Amino acid sequence: MRRGAGRALAGAVLAGLVLAGCSSSAADGKGGGTPSPSDGTAKDGTARDGTAKNGDRGTGRPAAKGITLGGAGSACVLPVTFDLAKDWKPQAVEVEPGSDLAELGEQGTVTLVCEIDAKPAGNIGYLRVWAGGKSAGDARSALEAFVADEPHAAKAVYTEAEAGSVAAVEVGYTVDGDPSDGPKPERAFAVATPEGPLVVHLGGMDAEEHRQMLPAYELARESLKLG
Repeated sequence: MRRGAGRALAGAVLAGLVLAGCSSSAADGKGGGTPSPSDGTAKDGTARDGTAKNGDRGTGRPAAKGITLGGAGSACVLPVTFDLAKDWKPQAVEVEPGSDLAELGEQGTVTLVCEIDAKPAGNIGYLRVWAGGKSAGDARSALEAFVADEPHAAKAVYTEAEAGSVAAVEVGYTVDGDPSDGPKPERAFAVATPEGPLVVHLGGMDAEEHRQMLPAYELARESLKLG
């Protein structure tokens, strides 16, 4: 019944979640199916479909910095801090225990705790932060479980990386989108924190939206600090 991070968290779905802050607008969507096994890292860090090259900034332009997220008093209090791209709007998400739709706020061993909306900056998509407790395993196992619980995930390429100065694991993969558009690229990285693993995920409505939002994802990854 789990149907992944990119499935819309709007309409009936939001009825099963308690959102802290302003109301959420419609999220990017995904399909359903069976994930392929992870298949290592290409020599140049590129997924087999050519869309998930680590460090790719998409448009080639660095994201302009906005606010810093994660610290006390920010929209989402996290065990890490990182910079958001200008005009991206964060809000905390609290999954309502026992609700019929609560499973949509869980993926693998992690739970959705924050989503950062790109629409005020002109794109359709979200950065989403998912947190696991100490029982959720290490960063890699949490990331692998996250992808394994993603419908139609394929061509997953895992890479040892850094988020700021923190050791991280990153994955690029695809999911089935609109048949006319072909598979959609997805990207996520995971880090270990004293409170458990944290996964930061970028989807997008389609491949072009994903490409345009990559600078914001890279800004978050490169600026991340523990605590």
